[in-house]
Amino acid sequence: MAKRTFSTLETFLIFLLIMMTAITVALLSLLFITSGTIENPKGFPSTESSQATLSPTATQGSTLTQGPTATQVSPVTTTPEPPLFQNFSGYHIGVGRADCTGQVADINMMGYGKSGQNARGLLTRLYSRAFIMAEPDGSNRMAFVSIDIGMVSQRLRLEVLNRLKSKYGSLYRRDNVILSGTHTHSGPAGYFQYTVFVIASEGFSNRTFEYMVTGIVKSIEIAHTNMKPGKIFMNKGIVDGTQINRSPYSYLQNPLAERLRYSSNTDKEMLVLKMVDLNGDDLGLISWFAIHPVNMNNSNHLVNSDNMGYASYLFEQEKNKGHLPGQGPFVAAFASSNLGDVSPNILGPYCVNTGESCDNANSSCPIGGSSMCMSRGPGQDMLDSTQIIGRILYQRAAALYALASQELTGPLTSAHQWVNMTDVTVSLNSTHTAKTCKPALGYSFAAGTIDGAGAFNFTQGTTVSDPFWDTLRDQLLGRPSDEIKECHKPKPVLIHTGELSKPHPWHPDIVDVQIITLGSLAIAAIPGELTTMSGRRFREAIKAEFATYGMRNMTVVISGLCNVYTHYIATYEEYQDTVANLSRGPEPPFFKELIKPLIPNIVDRAPIGKNFGDVLQPLNSKYRVGEVAEVTFVGANPKNSAENRTHQTFLTVEKYEDASATWQVVHNDASWETRFYWHKGLLGHSNATIQWHIPDTAKPGIYRIRYFGHNRKQDFLKPAVILSFESTSSDFEVVTT
Repeated sequence: MAKRTFSTLETFLIFLLIMMTAITVALLSLLFITSGTIENPKGFPSTESSQATLSPTATQGSTLTQGPTATQVSPVTTTPEPPLFQNFSGYHIGVGRADCTGQVADINMMGYGKSGQNARGLLTRLYSRAFIMAEPDGSNRMAFVSIDIGMVSQRLRLEVLNRLKSKYGSLYRRDNVILSGTHTHSGPAGYFQYTVFVIASEGFSNRTFEYMVTGIVKSIEIAHTNMKPGKIFMNKGIVDGTQINRSPYSYLQNPLAERLRYSSNTDKEMLVLKMVDLNGDDLGLISWFAIHPVNMNNSNHLVNSDNMGYASYLFEQEKNKGHLPGQGPFVAAFASSNLGDVSPNILGPYCVNTGESCDNANSSCPIGGSSMCMSRGPGQDMLDSTQIIGRILYQRAAALYALASQELTGPLTSAHQWVNMTDVTVSLNSTHTAKTCKPALGYSFAAGTIDGAGAFNFTQGTTVSDPFWDTLRDQLLGRPSDEIKECHKPKPVLIHTGELSKPHPWHPDIVDVQIITLGSLAIAAIPGELTTMSGRRFREAIKAEFATYGMRNMTVVISGLCNVYTHYIATYEEYQDTVANLSRGPEPPFFKELIKPLIPNIVDRAPIGKNFGDVLQPLNSKYRVGEVAEVTFVGANPKNSAENRTHQTFLTVEKYEDASATWQVVHNDASWETRFYWHKGLLGHSNATIQWHIPDTAKPGIYRIRYFGHNRKQDFLKPAVILSFESTSSDFEVVTT
């Protein structure tokens, strides 16, 4: 085949198309799990020099690190530790929840890697939910944080640890703090430092990054302040009707004998932790379950927490009677697990152009290829499907929570190590070893999944490269080395990200390896998306390692999307089984200058004769339950509110109470009954539309809707300022018939 050449313009345009649409979260990292040991890669002690183990007699909760965890930190101003009550059986427990939404406009959404899928409003707030557990004497503790974001970036974790160290000294460290993303694909992007993710995010947004960091730290601070003696109970149970395996043909490549050990090609077990105080009063819940939060598909433009977030919403609303969403003392986290090949769109894949099934090895349609193959949820639309799946998760968790009786007791331990995963040698058996290598994205990753197709008609399961794309890549990015191509076989390399370093490295080399034990429960923090079978093998490997030290009744739960992101994990890394005396490992970098957002900040403008917040489309005077009350205001860019946080919500729905002659807030923008849409116009003009989907539970009476915003203003030769404003609709009546 003749080698095709491209003009400069063609090359530039195609490069942009590739980068903005093809970069998705689908890298198959070479992470090996075997029964062997890590063979002394650079910076690690030999196995002979690291003898401390997970045995019950080992030093419990020993600090594994010394010195800074991220960037240069400010002088430590340690917050005084409140005295803890010690004479009880159980743990000190603290729970906390804080807003971490970030931008809800003019930013790409993280997860599908679809160009043009920018946020244009808000369906629900995103939250960071923190849980702190400490031994009765307060000597050892852990913090588990579940966050309504796509995944935790390395930059996010390093900055959170940095700020925790500044406030608490060595109390919260890299070994005893787990940050886990729920993996919603409907949150903002822009909080990464590695180039491949910065490109997918269309730039780094310090505005969103700071908002997320602040929210995560605040949730931990609240949990720290609220610690009290309590007990933790565990329960497990099967959840039906929520999942399918979205890569069934890949699952079938696993050995038949292994597959026959399981009744399903997805993990259906949910694990629940119930936290109560010594009086038995509810404090919080953590649920782990393997499911992708992708009922909201890649046509969605409203920031939200998807099915897992809806389950949290329902549980918290049930326990926090009388409180608005996002408020109240009880905290319920639905955390991610080994969800890599698990979809909530249970009606399966079909060709959107013909209606026929595309449940085949390549997830491809006869007409239109893989881009036409999409999966369907059980509802009438994606929001309905989100709520159906989320409600099932909530109901099953509530039942398990109510019946939880197995109390967790015993020591709390934690272990962490940074590992350069590009150069680890693993013993497969007595005669053979294998070696990890630098990361690379293959052709199949560009195809996406049945929950969100990629572009350019790439197909899943591709094992042969294409001369056109290879030539284009070579001209733009250079040729991948023979070493990386050989290492990644049979996957053909599309983009050799591990060998690209401009303006910063494209993918992380150094990843977190972390595990925390809470009595008989082990929480393995995984920096990616384990598939169903890889998760099963991973749990078995950890349980077997515990058993060699006499700990035969350990329950192992996988917590996914933790600490740094390494894409999908379909093969395995070696698990380091020692707790004390681990080396730090090579510390990951924290880059100073990153690519600026591609969408610039501009001044907001109101139409001539209008002010921000003026009503453009008024409400009707009367609505029935089940109808939608909708009002449109002169708006301003919602991303301004991620800088100036004068208002904590974009909207409220308020009811007039005759007895007190006051307006009472009944809904805010964290309510699933409300919608906040932002419509971007030209030259800084925009509108904001607020909808209230009036539920059957709404009481008859007089209501109003309020809008809270911020506008960017800049006078000639003066710096820009962000000003707050608010507005109120006309009153309207809600009737039940």
